[in-house]
Amino acid sequence: MISKLIISRTDGIGDVILTLPVAGLMKKLHPGIKIWFVGRSYTAPIISACEHIDEFINWDEVPALSSHERIEYFNALQADAIVHVFPNRELARIAYTSNIPLRIGTSHRFHHWLYCNRLVNIGRKRSPLHESQLNALLFRQLGVKVAPPLDELSTMMGLRRPEKLDDSYAEWLDPTRFNLILHPKSKGSAREWGLDNFSQLIRLLPKDHYKIFISGSTEDGLALRTQIETWGNDVTDITGKMPLAQFISFINSANGLVAASTGPLHIAAALGKVAVGLYAPMHPIHPGRWAPLGLLAGYLVRDKQCQKCRHAKRCECIESITPSDVMLKLEQLQAQ
Repeated sequence: MISKLIISRTDGIGDVILTLPVAGLMKKLHPGIKIWFVGRSYTAPIISACEHIDEFINWDEVPALSSHERIEYFNALQADAIVHVFPNRELARIAYTSNIPLRIGTSHRFHHWLYCNRLVNIGRKRSPLHESQLNALLFRQLGVKVAPPLDELSTMMGLRRPEKLDDSYAEWLDPTRFNLILHPKSKGSAREWGLDNFSQLIRLLPKDHYKIFISGSTEDGLALRTQIETWGNDVTDITGKMPLAQFISFINSANGLVAASTGPLHIAAALGKVAVGLYAPMHPIHPGRWAPLGLLAGYLVRDKQCQKCRHAKRCECIESITPSDVMLKLEQLQAQ
């Protein structure tokens, strides 16, 4: 039995979202456990909204500390265990030097052989398991004996305490229609569906049923400006309009979201919203590994080989998913 645990995942938003269920598992297996989550500053609002995490450790603030101060900080936590869900050599070294008793990491990183005392043999790239299941298997020493089923993990996201949505953003929502967020860009994290497809989808969706929002970063908004202007009054542009914590709250107040495999897709799914993910059928970015987890989440992918697209900027496989396919998927998920 452990009472204090550190979970480390110092990479992207979607990756962090799919790590949250293991915190829920730990709360279930070890009642009363305190959990710290080590992450990057831009993922802090995600952790703040998760009921399973007790405290957030901002990894971006650690470099400002001296080597001695870093060790003192982690030593003062008196954690029983740390699980390196995402390999981070410096954090592994700090955990070792801070004498955290149980230090768990994958055996596929050399520095874990130096600094961890429990190694888990997990190869992610060729595994048939979902990312959330692979994350869970790193916790074998803490009671997770087999990979939990996805329907169980989808109930353990814990994203139940987003901050209150500001009234100035809430007034954009239409209580009489299905408020649908379209997130066209991916910042390079996924293959994109293409603006032509999003344009066709916007024209296809009935205006009396859907109110459509276009989301993205400030940079996305600049890149999409000409395209958004062609959509006119059919869409509301919210690119770069709000910080992440408020964007989470906006998604929580909306009804659904369509995107490629990006952070916003995983946020919407974790919040229990209708979430349609658009995927390329290539390893390791296929939905078998990265599908959104949520009670109303689903995805579309072509059942074909994607070798032609592997080294190209555009992916014909994901672009061949039709707007009609997406509209049908939206309708099916709404009917659940």
